[in-house]
Amino acid sequence: MTPAKTRRVLSLSTLFPNSANPRFGIFVARSLQALQQETQWDVTAINPIGLPPVIFGRYRKLAEAAQDTREFGFDVHRPSFRLLPKVGGRFNPKLIARAVLPLARRLHARTPFDLIDAQFFYPDGPAAMRIAKALGLPFTVKARGADIHHWGARSYGREALRETSRKSAGMLAVCEALKDDMTTLGLDRDKIAVHYTGIDRDLFRPLDHVGLRARVRETFGIPLDARETLLLSVGALIERKGQALAIKALADLPDARLALVGKGDREASLRALAKEIGVSDRVHFLGAVDPEMLPPLYSAASAMVLPSASEGLANAWVEALACGTPIVITDVGGARELVRGPEAGVIVAGTARAVRDGIRLVLDRPSDPAKVSASVTEFSWKANGQALAAYYDRLVA
Repeated sequence: MTPAKTRRVLSLSTLFPNSANPRFGIFVARSLQALQQETQWDVTAINPIGLPPVIFGRYRKLAEAAQDTREFGFDVHRPSFRLLPKVGGRFNPKLIARAVLPLARRLHARTPFDLIDAQFFYPDGPAAMRIAKALGLPFTVKARGADIHHWGARSYGREALRETSRKSAGMLAVCEALKDDMTTLGLDRDKIAVHYTGIDRDLFRPLDHVGLRARVRETFGIPLDARETLLLSVGALIERKGQALAIKALADLPDARLALVGKGDREASLRALAKEIGVSDRVHFLGAVDPEMLPPLYSAASAMVLPSASEGLANAWVEALACGTPIVITDVGGARELVRGPEAGVIVAGTARAVRDGIRLVLDRPSDPAKVSASVTEFSWKANGQALAAYYDRLVA
């Protein structure tokens, strides 16, 4: 039974699923869903959608997605704001606040909120700061990794992060390592709490390996034979995720196949790389995969390989481990907070040789899926929602 609602939060997130990108920011939606279902907090979400002055290409679907809905158990509003592609980064917080504030005022007047929440540090955080000031409410903001590392490297972004930190009632980080990075940038460490991600424990669990390889062959068209090893990489096909290193490592792993789950602007170059080094017949691009189809892939794989250049705490790491599959990852973000023993996998340097050696090490010491899964037992959406509610309670007490 859902607890009675005694508190209300208005959550602002540019990172949220919509009809054009139904998997985009799904972890934000699931966290807020758990908050709504498991706690006394009542959620209203605003998902601002940026549209350029002239609607073209992929923006046509985004324009159609700018519709209010009720999803995940709460109302989701999708006002649009003026977006200047590639050059408008410094202006986005003000443009988002300008577009959202009239809506936020109406919602607050109808049923008052206790707290404003931003689910991504930039541009969402500075926008939430402006809205909270206008409504006379406290606000909090969550850091996820790329929002700190990317925008913190720019002078205007770094100053915006610092101002948001100073004026916030509190901040969240997805791991201890990101908390350290935020502190290094000059954000107030005493205000930062760590809030780990969650996963669906009923969905992401070790599956019986009997028949899994045949299922992978039939469902995804990967022609695995009895002697071959399946390696899996789950993440957007963008440069910082490091799939190129996994493909290069495959050249020295003749009995392995690599399945890439995800979409992104690096797909063409990754395909060209696989062809150039002669492994294109063993690299399989699966595109976006529904969450329900991921556990068979994780469970059939001998390792999940994601040598990212930067991360906060990747959901794919936790999902793989929950399915009993060790991970081969670089020393970024919360990597050391997950790989705490050999059963969880290895942390490697960001080179193709190191990735190859890490894969070989994992393959040479087969692990018990149940023990691997047990290494992340504390991760669940229920725990995530309850921890978020407890944090909110402290801010408005």
